[in-house]
Amino acid sequence: MGVAGSVLMEEAGRATAMAALALLHETERAASAPLLILAGPGNNGGDGHVAARLLALEGRRVVVALLTSEPLPVTDDAARAWEELDGISGVERTHAPSAQTVRLMGAGIERAALVVDALLGTGARGRLREPIRSGVQLCLVARRAGVPILSVDTPTSVDLTSGAPSDPVVQAHLTITFHRPKTGLQTRAGQALAGRILVAPIGIPPGADLL
Repeated sequence: MGVAGSVLMEEAGRATAMAALALLHETERAASAPLLILAGPGNNGGDGHVAARLLALEGRRVVVALLTSEPLPVTDDAARAWEELDGISGVERTHAPSAQTVRLMGAGIERAALVVDALLGTGARGRLREPIRSGVQLCLVARRAGVPILSVDTPTSVDLTSGAPSDPVVQAHLTITFHRPKTGLQTRAGQALAGRILVAPIGIPPGADLL
């Protein structure tokens, strides 16, 4: 995305961090409990990396899991945001390249303060690949355990055009989306899975609408 893309990612990550803090305050989760950010390999994951850095600066403990078989995120901006987490106090980075490694993170998930779904921000059609599929399932396990779920841009597996879900699909308590409400999130199915929806301006020009 270049310089402009980095700025957009920084703003999206900042909005995500603010939404996370608001949800934590509202649900009165323990201040000492860690936040778990499940980050996919693309720019949605990069938004999660930025949010992790900013949440750590607010004194929160954050675990960031990169869910991809690749050693690094696949976009330049996301890779840069991932590397910037190295050495930041309060942030633990972990790589989850397989379904098995994701499932292992489920042990004690009920003690997490919050789970952030930053897996796929452009929606999804058809069967999800591993380890993203297991990441979605982990979000479902966390929700059943009473952990708040925050989705970035859209709950993973909700199509942003139609709102139709694939299986499995994240069911969020709160979704922070960017620029404007997405068409799919305004459908009955999309609204049911997104929970409350917050829209954050991140500097995208009005004429740049794609969906």
